[in-house]
Amino acid sequence: MEGMRLGILTSGGDAPGLNAVIRGAVLTGERTAGHSFVGFRNGWQGVVEDDTMPLSRHQVKGINKLGGTIIGTSRTNPYEHGGAERVKEVLAKNEVDALIVVGGEGSLAGAQELYKDGVPIIGVPKTIDNDLGGTDYTFGFDTAVGIATEAMDRLRTTGESHSRCMVAEVMGRHVGWIALHSGLAVGAHLILIPERKTSMDEITHYVKGAYDRGRAPLVVVAEGFQLASMDTVHSELGLDEAGRPRLGGIANLLAPLIDEATGIETRATTLGHIQRGGTPSAFDRVLATRFGMAAVHAAQASQWGHMVSVRGTDIVVVGLEEAVGSLKVVPTERYDEAALLFG
Repeated sequence: MEGMRLGILTSGGDAPGLNAVIRGAVLTGERTAGHSFVGFRNGWQGVVEDDTMPLSRHQVKGINKLGGTIIGTSRTNPYEHGGAERVKEVLAKNEVDALIVVGGEGSLAGAQELYKDGVPIIGVPKTIDNDLGGTDYTFGFDTAVGIATEAMDRLRTTGESHSRCMVAEVMGRHVGWIALHSGLAVGAHLILIPERKTSMDEITHYVKGAYDRGRAPLVVVAEGFQLASMDTVHSELGLDEAGRPRLGGIANLLAPLIDEATGIETRATTLGHIQRGGTPSAFDRVLATRFGMAAVHAAQASQWGHMVSVRGTDIVVVGLEEAVGSLKVVPTERYDEAALLFG
């Protein structure tokens, strides 16, 4: 299919590498087949409100190294603003043949529904949480792990100076990939993830074990972790635009419990949005660029209702249902492997 006009939008939470996807798509499309591109501002909000910006080689020059997204993002649900009919209307008005949707689980689930309702869509998987099925990795994850690792390296030095226990909270929503990878990288004495409920007795065992060996214990906890005694995730911040609990604060809950149970002075640090900001890592720039290029090739082949994906080192195309069918959680064997190093 020659000379298509493709729309691009970035939806949901931001992640380092979004701009590299945009650049990879635009440069590939212009050079290989004379495609033209339009950006929809602020995710699906830009589609339903017909808010666009041009995307040509000029607009995307040098943006692969920039964090965030030059076209903005939001958590707008198109089905709350006219649904597929409104989307088709705006695409027709702008003479857009198809959409490239860069998003996470919620965004791609919406994209799948729109595809079923007749909107030609190619998906690109994006989330720092690495929780999407159908792909080995999502861009943004490597950067988030690197930022968390550097921050916790710094926490260790201050913890060791004072012989304190440090509890570091990382993002990840309902999966523990960021906690697992950054915790292994930094040599944490305990990693707590949503996939495995843990008791205070077990936490106390590992913290005291490290302390008794003369170490300043470092505990890495994912924001979606639950103690064995908890029925739901810890959320103090209400609901987000999609009606999901805003996670965060579990480290502040755990620190005084650890302090009380062990007698070891304990401090909590929540890394928060630092993990998803700033310059993307080289790995994420390369992966995101390859995703953008592959998305254009998939559109050219009319592979609507599919998303680009990485399997091993190869970029492949899979059905959107593989991405949104279920969360990609940390397997038990991966956690058990890490647990050999605890304490």
